[in-house]
Amino acid sequence: MSNIFTHISFQALGKQTIRRLVFVCLLAFSIAFEPAFGKLRPVQSVSFETVGTYVVMKVKINNSTPLNLILDSGIRNTIITELFEGDQITLNYSDVKDLMGLGGGEHLEAYSSNYNTFGIGKLRLSPKTIFVLKENIFNLSKHTGSRINGLLGIDVFYNHVVDIDYSQKRVRFFDRASFIPPKGYQDIPLIVEGRKMYIQLTVTEGNGKKRPVKMLIDTGAELNAWFQTYKKEPLEIPSKNIRTIIGQGLNGEITGKLARVPEIQIGSHVLKNPVVSFPDSASIAGIIENSDRDGTIGSQLLSRFNYAVDYAGKHFYFKPNGNFKDMFSYNVAGIEVAQVLPFVPQAEVWKVWEDSPASIAGVREGDQILEVNGQKAFQITINELRKMFETPSRFPLRLTLLRNSEEISVKIDMKSKI
Repeated sequence: MSNIFTHISFQALGKQTIRRLVFVCLLAFSIAFEPAFGKLRPVQSVSFETVGTYVVMKVKINNSTPLNLILDSGIRNTIITELFEGDQITLNYSDVKDLMGLGGGEHLEAYSSNYNTFGIGKLRLSPKTIFVLKENIFNLSKHTGSRINGLLGIDVFYNHVVDIDYSQKRVRFFDRASFIPPKGYQDIPLIVEGRKMYIQLTVTEGNGKKRPVKMLIDTGAELNAWFQTYKKEPLEIPSKNIRTIIGQGLNGEITGKLARVPEIQIGSHVLKNPVVSFPDSASIAGIIENSDRDGTIGSQLLSRFNYAVDYAGKHFYFKPNGNFKDMFSYNVAGIEVAQVLPFVPQAEVWKVWEDSPASIAGVREGDQILEVNGQKAFQITINELRKMFETPSRFPLRLTLLRNSEEISVKIDMKSKI
């Protein structure tokens, strides 16, 4: 009956009125989805995929097939970590280099290739240096459950103002000469040193003391922030903390402590009770020893803002987005997972945190996860599984595991410890 009434109503309105209504609807739609930059047109605008809080962009290298690269402002040059069937790329290797980064292990060797061209949409960026890892230590595809070929370095920021819009999932490249900061965006100084980008924040410690800190912007670190524990007068580690695996650096695994600080302030915006990391000194000594930086802010914190980076002009423009007020979570269970086979939804326990609820419950590295709270694991993506491990609850998390052809059931305490 409603369809009949609708048909009669449109007939009664007449064609001219209908045209006006269509125009008004289209105008309203365009206003609702008009980007914050208004009439300012980018040189190039491309969509990106979020994998966790990583920004994953499609990039062609020397007219290669499109490669999926994580935007990583913490490294100077792009790194190819793995290629899959169907990926085609042509590179001329010039040398073998040792790559230096975080972690307590040995230097990482990679093949070096110079004078390459990146294609991002219709934008061409050159000449670019690329490294291809001899050994894939990151296992990005297994850990994310997505097809990842490597890391896109900071050199994509050099010649344009680059806008990262988490709300619309787009990366926009603007000409510096005509760029006008969008309405509502704050502007703070961008510090550029050694081809790396830093900003100054304010951290409130447990005793109420506010401290200015100089932080590296690292879009390739999937964490909120970490603070150095190596040099004189580091931030006080809160007494309520847990041991954790912070991540994988270029030179090995990074371990440390996880805790909450009362506040992190960026410009006039205050983030309450964020979960942050304090790496062990052995994990960061090599990279922090000759630097005055206090730590790093990563993709989890950055994803709460839409922001534009003017590398050459040394400006950082930013505005909170819809993620800003989300609760700060952490891996309550203490389980790091990976896929047994690339792109096959079968999760395996990669690491178990020391003294974590999962460790106490008897979960071991190498266990295959069959069920989570009665749900078959093959129906759950890696990112969904991580969210389950990050959700505190009064009730235990029930896992069915496969270990040496034997099914084992465990219950993990999911009460938050920090």
